[in-house]
This record gives sequence, structure tokens and C-alpha cells, in this order.
Amino acid sequence: MLTKSNHPSPSHKIQKIAHTFSWYGWLSLWLQLALAFSSVLILLFAASGRRFSPDTSTGIGVGIFWSVCSFLTLWATISFAFRYTRIAKGLLGEADAPLPPRKAKTIQLLRLAIILGFVGILLGLLGAGSSLAVLIAKTVSQPPGMAITNPNRIVRALDVFVVVANFNLITAHFVGTTSSMWLLEKLHLHHHH
Repeated sequence: MLTKSNHPSPSHKIQKIAHTFSWYGWLSLWLQLALAFSSVLILLFAASGRRFSPDTSTGIGVGIFWSVCSFLTLWATISFAFRYTRIAKGLLGEADAPLPPRKAKTIQLLRLAIILGFVGILLGLLGAGSSLAVLIAKTVSQPPGMAITNPNRIVRALDVFVVVANFNLITAHFVGTTSSMWLLEKLHLHHHH
């Protein structure tokens, strides 16, 4: 591995790209981690609550399934955000950093992160959509001012939590996708200057 002493000092252009990768990588990483953590707590609460308060409607279960799929995709995009910080260290020639990948490889990595981000957003939308469909169906089926005798028609807080978890996941994927798109744009801009 090259040490800083036998590595030439990076040009101003490379330093600028490195700082951009570092800043957006860390920002994306921490925002996505915070949103992922809150989503997990909400989903665990909703899943455990379903055992104590069973509901025969399948929409919420489907919503939880899509949430879990979106969450797993989010972990992949979080790993990309961490890789951006490692790329920045490599560009700056830090001793403990890996050698930076070639530009073509970095562009490929950014494009893959963008595609994964859009897949995660789609999965989150499917989860939120199926959960919202259940909430709307329950709300519409409730007669105004009358007691509800069928417990499956009651809108529960747990039903709403699944929608909130999906919203957090969609937001986390949006943050990651936007960061990757911004970095890709910056990389193209620096290439043309």
C-alpha cells in the first residue's frame, strides 16, 4: 500500500472531488442510518403488535413484507455511502485508505447505487400503497356515529405505523439516490473542466 509520503500530493481538482465524495458520503450514511433505525423500531413494534391484536386483512402484512424488502435494499445503498467516504480517502492519498478506483469504476458504482435507490423507493411505495389501501378500506367501511362490531374494520395505530415506516424508508432511499446522482453529476462536471 502506498503511504502518504511516497504518494504525490493530489491536485486541487482531485481534492475538490474527494471532499465532495467525503461530505456527501458521510451525510448520506448518517441520514440513511437514522431513518433505517427508526423504520426498524416502528416495524418491530407493528409486527409484535399484530400478534397481540390479530387482524385478518392481508394488506398490512403485505405492507410489512414490502417494507422489509425496501429495508434490505437500503442496507446495500448505505454500504455504497460508506464506500464513497473510502473513495474520498483514497483520492486524498491517506495512508490507511485503499487505492481509489478508476473513474469508470466509480461511475459504474454510482449508477448501481442510483438504480438500487430507485428499486428501494419502488418497494417502499408498494408497501405504503398496500398499507394505505387497507387504511382507506377500513375508514370508508366505518359507519359514522355507530359502534363498530367487526374488529377488523377498526383503524389501529399499528396500521398507521406501517405507513410511517414505509415513508421513512422511501425518504432514506431518496437521500441516498439524490446523493449518488449529485456525486455522478459532480464527477461529470469535473471531467469536462
